[in-house]
Amino acid sequence: MHETHDHSHRDEGNDGMPLRNKLVWIVFAVIAGFYLWTEHRAHLLGALPYLLLLACPLMHLFMHHGHAHGKTPPDKSNPGQP
Repeated sequence: MHETHDHSHRDEGNDGMPLRNKLVWIVFAVIAGFYLWTEHRAHLLGALPYLLLLACPLMHLFMHHGHAHGKTPPDKSNPGQP
């Protein structure tokens, strides 16, 4: 007994959410962002210099991750070893 079922699948190109729902979420996010910006602009702009100063050590930590500070160079005689 082999039955075929007609399953209605959503188009995988739209991530399972209809276009109307996406538009509603986008409009909601724009309105919420506008109100957050207008109500908290002084707080955000007042913290900007401190955020810039905080970005410096964070960038230093993450940007120097690829350097081999204090590590010995890999042994070139055996290229198969990591």
